[in-house]
Amino acid sequence: MVGVVVAAMGLVLTPGPNMMYLVSRTVSQGRRAGLVSLAGVAAGFAVYLVAAIVGITAVFTMVPGLYLAVKLAGAAYLGWLAWQAVRPGGVSVFTPATVSTDPRRRLFTMGLVTNLLNPKIAIMYMALIPQFVTPEHGMVWLQSLYLGVLQIAVDLTVNVLIIAGAGSLASFLAERPLWLRTQRYVTGTLLGATAALLATDSSRLESRSV
Repeated sequence: MVGVVVAAMGLVLTPGPNMMYLVSRTVSQGRRAGLVSLAGVAAGFAVYLVAAIVGITAVFTMVPGLYLAVKLAGAAYLGWLAWQAVRPGGVSVFTPATVSTDPRRRLFTMGLVTNLLNPKIAIMYMALIPQFVTPEHGMVWLQSLYLGVLQIAVDLTVNVLIIAGAGSLASFLAERPLWLRTQRYVTGTLLGATAALLATDSSRLESRSV
């Protein structure tokens, strides 16, 4: 349980598509828009959780090459995010951006799609959470459900706090260029380290039916 919480915290605090979308919506359209977008993100988590419970990780167990491909693709994506953060001319996730004003239905849908296409979340459900499932401790599907709900709770809690403070933090950083650059480089370093660890990890899913 602690391992899942730590992994979930690490991923949610590392800027990616979800955070970028939620922050941009909150800064440009207000906290209510950010919360509606977060509801779409939560729906995306539910889709991944159901897929994990019905046995998608079993596919990776039977086809190790597919699991390796997903892991390397995820590492490459995180590496790309790291470069975007530290490259000359890169911008912080908290740099205000102009986006169109969209209705709630579109905000929800975009949050859902952003999460479903987020490699970080795919990695969480397909590669990380299954490692914390122990068949000896009881029904595997129930353990998967519990761990998935725990991850969703952590992610939503952190994102609600981010939405609540996004506007103020964006304004604070905008007035302090040095802090904004520091945030970018810290983010890039964390993303790069995560990508390296993921790419060099020699472990793979054990034979566990979820």
